[in-house]
Amino acid sequence: MAQVRWRDRARYAFDNTMSRGTPALIGWLGLASAILIVVIASLTVTLAPGDAKQDGHWPGMLWRTLMRAIDPGTVGGDTGSHMYLALMLAVTVGGIFVVSALIGVLTTGLESKIADLRKGRSKIIERNHTVLLGWSDQILTVVSELVKANESQRRSCVAILADQDKVDMEEAIRHHVGDTGGTRVVCRRGNPLNRADLELVSPGTARSIMVIAPPADDPDTHVIKVLLSLGARKWEEHRPPVVAAVTNSANLPAAKLAGGPAAHVVDADDIGVRLVVQSHRQSGLSTVCTDLLDFSGNEFYLRSEPALAGRTYGDALDGYELGIPIGLRRRDGAVVVNPRMDTVIETDDEVIVLAEDDLLIRLTDSPTQVVAEAISATEPQPATPARTLLIGWNQRAPKIISLLDAFARPGSVLDVAALRDDPREQLTAPANLTMGYTRCDPTDRAVLETLDVGSYQHVIVLSDDAYEPQHADARTLVTLLHLRDMEERIGDPYSIVSEINDEGNREVAQVTKVDDFVVSARLISLLLTQMAENHHLRDVFANLLDPAGSEIYLKPATDYLLPGTSANFATVIEAARRRGQTALGYRRHEAFHEPPGYGVVLNPDKAAPLTLAADDRVIVLAEQ
Repeated sequence: MAQVRWRDRARYAFDNTMSRGTPALIGWLGLASAILIVVIASLTVTLAPGDAKQDGHWPGMLWRTLMRAIDPGTVGGDTGSHMYLALMLAVTVGGIFVVSALIGVLTTGLESKIADLRKGRSKIIERNHTVLLGWSDQILTVVSELVKANESQRRSCVAILADQDKVDMEEAIRHHVGDTGGTRVVCRRGNPLNRADLELVSPGTARSIMVIAPPADDPDTHVIKVLLSLGARKWEEHRPPVVAAVTNSANLPAAKLAGGPAAHVVDADDIGVRLVVQSHRQSGLSTVCTDLLDFSGNEFYLRSEPALAGRTYGDALDGYELGIPIGLRRRDGAVVVNPRMDTVIETDDEVIVLAEDDLLIRLTDSPTQVVAEAISATEPQPATPARTLLIGWNQRAPKIISLLDAFARPGSVLDVAALRDDPREQLTAPANLTMGYTRCDPTDRAVLETLDVGSYQHVIVLSDDAYEPQHADARTLVTLLHLRDMEERIGDPYSIVSEINDEGNREVAQVTKVDDFVVSARLISLLLTQMAENHHLRDVFANLLDPAGSEIYLKPATDYLLPGTSANFATVIEAARRRGQTALGYRRHEAFHEPPGYGVVLNPDKAAPLTLAADDRVIVLAEQ
């Protein structure tokens, strides 16, 4: 074997050192600068002692040599022997090449570090923060709601990890959310499926984690993979609760299995379907759900109330000065929404209260007086067969038809008008509905005129999945304008419920005076945010959205109060209690189309005078 020369070894060692990047380069240049300055200062003391003596011998000469290496212009004012001037010129020239190179490397390294920081690749050090994994338009709603939820806290943090440019994410949040107050929003660039990237947002110390579905053809696959990635992580202290949503009901079991017991996965497809169907039966349900789920209005709170122990749930309905009980959370964690009125509240039970803020919840010593003579004794009108027109088609349409059939009275009619082939051959024959079909472009006024829309009590307009969301909303708006114009001309009103993809298009669409808009994406975002912030309320929302238990209904005001009779909301609560229901608020018919509340009033003052018209609605929790 040939012997390796020492020069080759030195060159190899030097190459290895330089491969370490900017720090190594700074080290070598710094060493070269120090050697240059020390050598020149020593030579000056030796070869020009007279000149060096004036500068304080070697220490002073070392300082003067350093100054000339850093600032080449200093040499212009030097005087002394030829040797002294030659040495000063040498250190100045050396400084131009070596020290200037060092300064340049330092500047480049600093710029590179700033660029790396802007890329969002540093690990955050936070505790009790909310982690959002992924990026879509949905995240803007989530961040906005988290900012509202944390207004009462001095400082809070939301950490976002997505495979997006950090600066672009921050700019989008600043543009759409605005001032975040005491909530810091920290963005990091990385793939949530990569374990190393996941550690950038410190998931192990988070309060909760939310998985955001990306705007892709198959978003559920991404969500399931992220849930698996979280499940494979080693959790040192605790595993925070994880919330996510799938858009296809068939993927729900796989997502729940991937997430494990710490994850709560929402079936967005099923919720959207039920909102459309229920809203067509009772206009305004989507607006009520939005008010209950966002953080700008009334919310649900869990309260331990020893003073209510031993009383029944029915008695507790008038036990709060501000706030309305809607259910109980038992000692074993079981949640009961709108329980039987004779249910006894135990000492260890928590009362689920609807209130504007937890600081405003307080019991009352003197319940508001009920105006008994204003309570209506009218029996609810039984449901009758109805005619419904379904305009448009998307992937949720088969489930919507199936659920419409489940709620319909025998003899009801459902006609489908869509730009597609007859779907009846692919659907299970309905039990209560008689189905018809017309091939129709929903934006074609001439074809809509042939549908005899005036013969229907209910019209449902679906958003077309074949188009991108904004274009689909534009087509929906054209259809709604045609339908509203036809209704005004016919003079025989029918209710219209429509799907909208973007909440921003809702106010624009109000000109069509539609009875209700279902913005499924926004509602799902609000629901996930509520569950991320209040994981103890997950079972409450699951119970509310479960068709097997009590649900939210908007029932005719005439079932509770005599029309035009002056009363108060305490009277409405009493009237609902007698029917085994919990009253949450009311909706004014005259304000159906007035943003931002669209006529919905939740948790009103119990003692304030209240008169409801025959067209108004009372919002209640009931089994049917």
